[in-house]
Amino acid sequence: MADTLTPVLTDNWGSERSWTLAAYEEQGGYGALKKALAPDFGGPDAIIAAVKDSGLRGRGGAGFPTGMKWSFIPQDNPRPKYLVVNADESEPGTCKDIPLMMATPHTLVEGVIISSFAIRANTAFIYIRGEVLHVIRRVQAAVAEAYAAGHLGKNIHGSGYDLDLVVHAGAGAYICGEETALLEGLEGRRGQPRLRPPFPAVAGLYASPTVINNVESIASVPSIIDHGAEWFASMGTEKSKGFGIFSLSGHVTRPGQYEAPLGITLRELIDLAGGIREGHQLKFWTPGGSSTPLLTDEHLDVPLDFEGVGAAGSMLGTRALQLFDETTCVVRAVLRWTEFYKHESCGKCTPCREGTWWLVQTLAALEKGQGSEADLDLLLDQCDNILGRSFCALGDGATSPISSSIQYFRDEYLAHLQHGGCPFDPAASTTFATAGASA
Repeated sequence: MADTLTPVLTDNWGSERSWTLAAYEEQGGYGALKKALAPDFGGPDAIIAAVKDSGLRGRGGAGFPTGMKWSFIPQDNPRPKYLVVNADESEPGTCKDIPLMMATPHTLVEGVIISSFAIRANTAFIYIRGEVLHVIRRVQAAVAEAYAAGHLGKNIHGSGYDLDLVVHAGAGAYICGEETALLEGLEGRRGQPRLRPPFPAVAGLYASPTVINNVESIASVPSIIDHGAEWFASMGTEKSKGFGIFSLSGHVTRPGQYEAPLGITLRELIDLAGGIREGHQLKFWTPGGSSTPLLTDEHLDVPLDFEGVGAAGSMLGTRALQLFDETTCVVRAVLRWTEFYKHESCGKCTPCREGTWWLVQTLAALEKGQGSEADLDLLLDQCDNILGRSFCALGDGATSPISSSIQYFRDEYLAHLQHGGCPFDPAASTTFATAGASA
């Protein structure tokens, strides 16, 4: 496995006006599309086979094999087939898809066309979180350019294949990152998860066979078609193939997007990012966003792939690496995340609707130094009553930082009780004006 950065999706981010069609085509953009549509490539089945052989797994968090998901679409079903791109990125710390769509939206558009052709869909949707208006406008402009150039519409490049691509602005609900809640929102209803089965592959958008993939997953497809499945599979680890965008934020010298093979370690990424901010050391971090169990400095050398992070007791998720040094109060950080999950609960199921509210009440009291040590067991009991009992993964994710923080930092929770409040200076953990602040 390579241990250096592997710019593929991010390769042209620094180009002059990289978001335009001219800049994209100058670097070979839409060459993969023409290759995929050519009769000698082998048609839709050959594309699915190439994505399967590449080992590409979903980049939205779950890590399900992308080609396998595509092959679930029943081609004997007479109803229309749909491709839906999940661009509702909104979990705290997760910030890879939005910069990708801003810097190079045509990478995503080309991936959508190839992927839609593979599953024999003639209509595709990109569902973008409504608050990021600048991203919506940029993707809409890219889609308009693609239509004008003949990459979208009727009889694309004389292949006989037709595709319409719709950019849909969501109403701003985190729950719509869950694929069936996204479908509800796309159909004009309140964003709430659906009961499964039936699964989207059988009855998804408008009760028709539907594939739902993350932005990064679809954007990775053109490079696989262009360079070949073996090229993609040569990177990463045995079971987690290819590259991915790792988003470093928090107490690191140079936060940002680092594209590297799966299996790279946080220690290597921190080195590439200039280290933890000067004079401080890593305390805890999230490997895949705020809904994944926390890890500590003991896990610096854990391979950042699906199996390695799973073996360490967490999840790779969206590779949103939020790094916190010793100035951060873990109780306060976890409380802020839990307040987010309480606010974003759709209210459909009791464990999540009521449970997240009670988690905030208990955590808020502990953060103020109120209550007793027994409240830690109460918190864990509340988490146990939510985990695995919620209608979707939002409730499960809300429990992850709580249970893991108690596992690693129980003494810090007790220190709040002994101190009669938070023993940390909140100003010391800020990343903007730390002069004069102390831990």
